[in-house]
Amino acid sequence: MARRSAGMTVLVVGLVLAGLLSACRSPAGSATGTAGPTATPATTTEPTSQPGPIPTVGSTPTPAAVSPTPTTGAQQADLSVYFLRGEYLAATRRKIPRTPRVGTAALDALLAGPTADEQSIGFSSAIPPGTRLLGLTIENGVATVDLSGQFAAGGGSFSMKARVAQVVFTLTQFPSVQGVQFRLDGQPVEALGGEGLLLDRPVGRDDFEELLPAILVESPAPFAIVSSPLRLWGSANTFEATFIVRLTDASGTVVLEQPVMATSGSGTRGSFDVTLDLAVERAGPGTLTVYEDSARDGSPVNVVDIPVILQR
Repeated sequence: MARRSAGMTVLVVGLVLAGLLSACRSPAGSATGTAGPTATPATTTEPTSQPGPIPTVGSTPTPAAVSPTPTTGAQQADLSVYFLRGEYLAATRRKIPRTPRVGTAALDALLAGPTADEQSIGFSSAIPPGTRLLGLTIENGVATVDLSGQFAAGGGSFSMKARVAQVVFTLTQFPSVQGVQFRLDGQPVEALGGEGLLLDRPVGRDDFEELLPAILVESPAPFAIVSSPLRLWGSANTFEATFIVRLTDASGTVVLEQPVMATSGSGTRGSFDVTLDLAVERAGPGTLTVYEDSARDGSPVNVVDIPVILQR
């Protein structure tokens, strides 16, 4: 009888201890205690989205995504790169392997220079050969680009301003970049060149309006394959915001000719983004021409010819 009583005592004590242990645990069996620190999201040093229609001078960039083009075993991103054509900036396009470092990829493409085909139609770069990208960070809408000292070599005031503009336009195609600061070999730059192009603050597209042609076509790029419908976009500063677009095939037959209106003109640069229906009868080389009718005598002025490949 004493042995049975002792067993009952052990059982009761065990049940009490089990209850106490259960009360010391939080719901779902998790041990109580102070929560650990909340993870802080990492800060990216690259643009977080692909560029869409390029923001015009004086406009607020609008975020837009470009769908990647599928390729065999990989994806590609379509980026704009800015060179010179004569004394004005001109846009072309580059397809690069899909990467989260799109800003770096765009600058690498810029530093590589225009292709042989682009050079054949007058494209050039004011950026000295051998210039290397040492770093790129983006914070609060400002991209800080670190280039090798070769970037400052040679050239007069036009060359200095043009090479800076090429970098600025290439980076500000991304919605996360509104201005660009420069470093050379890791050191901040306050002025560039013997005549002292001031770079002591972030510079943007508005600082280089004089380097833009009256009609800047962002797309289609030279030697692009075009078919119906054709999307044409860019920026313009023409009389009453109007200009003409004409598309001809290799025989000179006019495939399309019609006026296009930008959002502003007559001294203020505006944007245009139109979709045009084509009636291509002969596939092969063609020419996209944009121009303005002279207000004085109606003759074509501010003419830009872009070679393209027509597809039916």
